[in-house]
Amino acid sequence: QVQLVESGGGMVQPGGSLRLSCAASGFTFSIYDMSWIRQVPEKGPEWVSTHNFAYGTTYYADSVKGRFTISRDNAKNTLYLQMNSLKPEDTALYFCARVPKGGTYYSYDSRGQGTQVTVSS
Repeated sequence: QVQLVESGGGMVQPGGSLRLSCAASGFTFSIYDMSWIRQVPEKGPEWVSTHNFAYGTTYYADSVKGRFTISRDNAKNTLYLQMNSLKPEDTALYFCARVPKGGTYYSYDSRGQGTQVTVSS
């Protein structure tokens, strides 16, 4: 049973930083591409970033490129998202998600419950 548990969210001022973590279990984490997705109320989910398991290639939405960094530690079955220079528009519930085999990098077949990030002065 796939389990994804996010942590590290919170409230931060504009320009601040947060590091999100996602603990994965129930599957072989090291052989899956993994993503971060975010969602605000009354809007659909927005893809943020994906980490390719095979080559370490990373992909980012234009809105976060240059500010966010996705990484993973396969020994710990953990995915990370380092978020710098945060803006109020980054406020959302952030989910960790597993990309299905053969799926595009912005698709997912499992996701966690999410961790809330609020950027406000």
